[in-house]
Parts: sequence; C-alpha cells; structure tokens
Amino acid sequence: MKSNVVTEKMVQQNQKKNNDSLNVKKNNNSPKAKGVKGNRFLITVNVLGSAGPMRFVVNEDDLVSGVIDNSLKTYAREGRLPVLGSDVNDFILHCADVGFDALNPGESIGARGGRNFLLCKKQRQPQMTEARSEMIAKKRSGSWKEWLNKSFNKRILTH
Repeated sequence: MKSNVVTEKMVQQNQKKNNDSLNVKKNNNSPKAKGVKGNRFLITVNVLGSAGPMRFVVNEDDLVSGVIDNSLKTYAREGRLPVLGSDVNDFILHCADVGFDALNPGESIGARGGRNFLLCKKQRQPQMTEARSEMIAKKRSGSWKEWLNKSFNKRILTH
C-alpha cells in the first residue's frame, strides 16, 4: 500500500519536472530570457581634455547616469589623463549630434537619438563665506585714484 502511494508521488513529481523543463525551454527563445533588453548600439564618448574618444556598446534603455559611470570606469581602467575622479554627480553628458543642452541623468541614453557624446566636468561655483566676502569688500573699498597715488608715492620716496 505504501509502495503505491510512493510510486504515485514519484510519477507526479516526474510529470512536474517534465512540464517545468518544457516551459523553461519555451521561455528561453524569448529575447528577454537571453539577456537582451531592447536595442543595443555603439556610442562614442569624448572626454573634454583627453586625447581620444572611448567607444562601447549600450542598451537604448540605459540611463545617462549609468553611461557616465561606465565612461568614468573605462577612462580610469585605461589609465587616461587627466585624472577625472569617479563621482557621477560631478559630470554632465552632452549629445554632440543633437544640440548643446546637457542630458538629464535620469533620461535614457537613446531618447535623443544621438550616438556621439561629450563628457564634461561640472563647473562648481565657489562658496561665498564671511571671510571671503569681507576680503572682497576690502579690495573694493579703495578707488583707483588712491591706488595710483600710493604707487607714485612709493616710487618717489625710494629715490
């Protein structure tokens, strides 16, 4: 009696395995199962101040921030100069084919249709501190006439 129950369970398990393996084989033919996430294309990234471009393949749905990160890693791996750093937030990516506006880091790389890009370091404005603002105020306090008179007085006294 126990052997019949065990045999029936084994038959059911074998049927499940066969059905699962058939489903897996059917699903492996889809492009998503193979790891392809849409259109892939070759892009060229020029780094401002570097000798030559970098080329690599990206998916159309990849984010601009991911492409910047990939570019910085490739740049560092190849030992290129000048040394840029690795913070993605310090860089902007421009599409060389389609205008001069910087691409949004959350935008997909294929949204504008361009294949040539320019990677630039963001220009940081210096923070205005109290000491810096006082120093600037002191420099502006005198007029050019006072400066001119002081410079002439120094020259006359030295003779």
